[in-house]
Formats: sequence, structure tokens, C-alpha cells
Amino acid sequence: MKKPPVVTRAVERGLSPFRGRRAAHLLPQARLGGPMPWVIAIMVALVVLAAGGGLALGNLADRARGELAGSATVQIVEADPALRAQQAQAAAAILAQDSAVASLSVVPQETVAQLLEPWLGTDDPEQTVPLPALIDMRLRDGADAATLDRLRSLLVDQAPSARIDTQAQWLAPVLSALSSLGWMALGLIALLAFTGAAAVWLAARNALGANRETIEIVHLLGGNDDQIARIFQRSIFADALVGGVLGLVVGAMAVWLMGAQFAALDSGLVSGGGLETSDWLVLALVPVGAVVLAVYTARLTVLASLRKML
Repeated sequence: MKKPPVVTRAVERGLSPFRGRRAAHLLPQARLGGPMPWVIAIMVALVVLAAGGGLALGNLADRARGELAGSATVQIVEADPALRAQQAQAAAAILAQDSAVASLSVVPQETVAQLLEPWLGTDDPEQTVPLPALIDMRLRDGADAATLDRLRSLLVDQAPSARIDTQAQWLAPVLSALSSLGWMALGLIALLAFTGAAAVWLAARNALGANRETIEIVHLLGGNDDQIARIFQRSIFADALVGGVLGLVVGAMAVWLMGAQFAALDSGLVSGGGLETSDWLVLALVPVGAVVLAVYTARLTVLASLRKML
């Protein structure tokens, strides 16, 4: 049975009435009139915030590990000030001659007192509790357990009150907490991506349901599922692009403001958590990922629904 001439010409034209601006009529709302661009903008802004925080925490942890690698501290815990000073000088002389020690310095007692003054609450901390003598040193090949044990054995005779601790051990709980926060940021990004995909899935299904009669006419005119899916893809692409750019601007401004606030603290540990150029490039790719996710989700949703519908 031959098709009517009108239908035949429509098929030969490739369904041109359903291209370009006229294709947008398949969706019940205009692009910025509906909620989808704003939903995507919110999702992108939150992802940029989470990704920026995760990257900053990663930079902070990496720089802290790099600075602490090979660093160790010798404490001379002795109540007698004269004996404490004598053991500190003996320990410094022994360690300076060891090939594993790259450099060392004896911390002045005045500096130790100034560091402890805020916690001891007195102008003369030595009267409250005996202050230890401190020696900062850096090892050539890292502060491994074997090297530390060997250095401790060298100090047993001349400085029996000496204890050697790595600075990495002191900050191990802090670095572990930073790693946990980084994994939490990654989990939040995955959750936001899932939420954004679910929002696109609902929007596509609602648009299909609202335009069921139009889609049936397109099929009668010879259109296939792929052509209909491309119509929805074009619309969701525009919505995702607008929302992605808006979300990127808002999220990047929030990340920059938070970074400026932390930089104002002038803390050595916090200042190591700034974002580098490569990190900002990663954040700039967030809207690209959002657009790809939205378009791909819309296509799969439309194709799956059309198979069940017709």
C-alpha cells in the first residue's frame, strides 16, 4: 500500500518541520522558563564547591607530607636545666657527625617558652613545668624506623633523656582527617551527579508524556526514535549549557571567596591548601561533564521510553 503523497513528501524532506526552533515545541516550557537550567546551575555550583574543597585539601595534605618527609625532632626531657642543656649539646654534637643527618638546629629555650606561653598561661613557663630542649633535624633518606632506632642508640649514653619523634607522626591524625574529607568531597560529587541525572530523567519523561500525541504524529510521518531523541537532546543541551555556565560562575566565585578567607588566616598549614592553575582548569571542566551527563541521560531516557510507548 502506497503512502499518500503528502506523507511521502514529508518523509522525503526528512521531517524538516520538526527541526530547529520548531523542534522546541515538543517540550512544554521554554528553556529559561522551566526549572531545568536552574536545577543544573545549582548542581554545577555545588559540584564546583565540593571539587574545589577536595582539591584544596589534597594540595594541603601533599604539601604537608612533602615538608615533613625526613623531618624529626629530638626532645630532651630533663627537670634539671643545667643537665638538660648539657645533654642537648651532647646530642647535637653526636647527630651532626652522623651521615644520615642532613642538617640540625638547637631551638633556643626562649623560643620554646614563647610557643608554650599561650597554653601555660604565664610569663614564665619554666616556673610552671620544666620545658624540654628541642633539636630540629632533617634526615637525608627519610625518617624510616631503622634510621631512627640507630640514632636513638647513639644517644643512649650521652643523652639518656633524649627522645626522637618524627613530625609526620604528630600530624598523622590531621593528615588522616584531611584524606577522609577528600573522600567525602568525592562522594558528594558522585551524589550530585546522580541527582542531576535523575532530574534530567524526570524532565525527559515528563516532556515525553506531555507530547505523546505529537510524537505519534512524527512516527506516522516516518520519523524514527533517533530523530525524536535528537530533538530532546538539542533542547536539554541548551538548558544544560546555560545552567552549567551559570553554576560555574557562582561556584568559582564561592571557591575564590573561601580561599581568600582562609589565606587571611596567615597559617602555615592552611596556606598550603591553595588551588593551582591545573586545579582551576579541572573546575572549568565541571560544566562540560554536566552537559555530557545531561545529554546522554536524556537520550537514553527518550529511547527507552519510546520503545515502551510505541
